[in-house]
Amino acid sequence: MFENLLNRQEYDANAKTMSSDFFRNVYTYMFVALGLSGGIAYYIGAGESITLANGHKLPLLFIKLFISESGGLSPLFWVVALAPVGLGWLIQSSYNRFSMSTLTLLFAIYSILMGLSLSVIFIRYDLGSITSTFFVSAGAFAGMAILGYTTKTDLTKFGSLLFMVFIGIFIAGIVNIFLKNDTMGFVIAALGVFVFTGLTAYQMQQLKHISNDPNLEGVERNKLALIGGLMLYILFINLFLSLLRLLGNRD
Repeated sequence: MFENLLNRQEYDANAKTMSSDFFRNVYTYMFVALGLSGGIAYYIGAGESITLANGHKLPLLFIKLFISESGGLSPLFWVVALAPVGLGWLIQSSYNRFSMSTLTLLFAIYSILMGLSLSVIFIRYDLGSITSTFFVSAGAFAGMAILGYTTKTDLTKFGSLLFMVFIGIFIAGIVNIFLKNDTMGFVIAALGVFVFTGLTAYQMQQLKHISNDPNLEGVERNKLALIGGLMLYILFINLFLSLLRLLGNRD
């Protein structure tokens, strides 16, 4: 009996170590991606500005990259803005077919593209609003992540419902790009806060189950840590953008 107890304690210690290593990797991927995206967005969106003929003041580098000769957004901007949708789906759906190095490269490209498209927030909102909203988002994200990790309630059905709502607001968001309806934008942002905080709790619970699975090891475990980092990164960015639309002061 004493030997069985020692074996059990050793198993629990190993399981705890594996879980900690898994989440360390998850958050490393997430934070590196956030740093890369944020650095690129700030470099492009908060650099030296000039005034266009139409009176709009825009960063010089942003103009060179994304403004057409007519003064509107160039096709390149829309390619950069929409490409992460397809790339994110490719990473999550086909990660088994890619090597770890390829997945890491794709994740880096995803983060760079997001940084390029996120540069627009430094044009639309003042720096103080962006900073304060980032910390509000970080607090809300951390709280829901802890809740998702510690709760004993099964969040599977809740998560499935939120994913359906997410698809709805994603489609509505694309439609509102053309409608430019402020009321619709406000509703989408408010729903987004609810959806992305809820999905954070759900995703953390799913990652906890993965981290405790003794059958996952080696490259497979590392790949799932990257996918987990990608999912948390996406949820944080979307939560931040939803809150920024609600709380941000426009320049």
